[in-house]
Amino acid sequence: MKLTEVLSEEMIKIPLAARDKEGVLQELVEVVAANKPVADKGALLKAIKDREKLMSTGVGKGIAIPHGKTNAVKDLVIALGSTPVGVDFGALDGEPVRLFFFLASPLDVFGPHVRALAKISRLLNQDAIREALLNAKSSKEVFDILRTEEEKEE
Repeated sequence: MKLTEVLSEEMIKIPLAARDKEGVLQELVEVVAANKPVADKGALLKAIKDREKLMSTGVGKGIAIPHGKTNAVKDLVIALGSTPVGVDFGALDGEPVRLFFFLASPLDVFGPHVRALAKISRLLNQDAIREALLNAKSSKEVFDILRTEEEKEE
């Protein structure tokens, strides 16, 4: 799976305006709804927040991967946002989060959702890629970083 086949520059927002967890999630839902069919923005936000209640998706090193499953979307959607100011996201390492990969997929779709989570995790475990994404100043720059990394894997 290639993230760049699901993610587009329009689905990347830099910088996010929100400065708290709730605001970041709401802003990313708005990014998705502005660019993809969303049957119910409230249901999408609720699915992400419900998953977040189970355990924070702040994985550490300034990264969070909020995700959830809901029939408010027809297919896997991925959005990405970053903020120059860290947000308290309840991350596992206790550090503020600056980079957010947002995923949602229908309730009955498992494979693409899991593969996307795995791909994001693999990419973000590489210090150079993570730092490049954290320091990117535009959606085009983020998309180009991801595309370049995925081309290396071919």
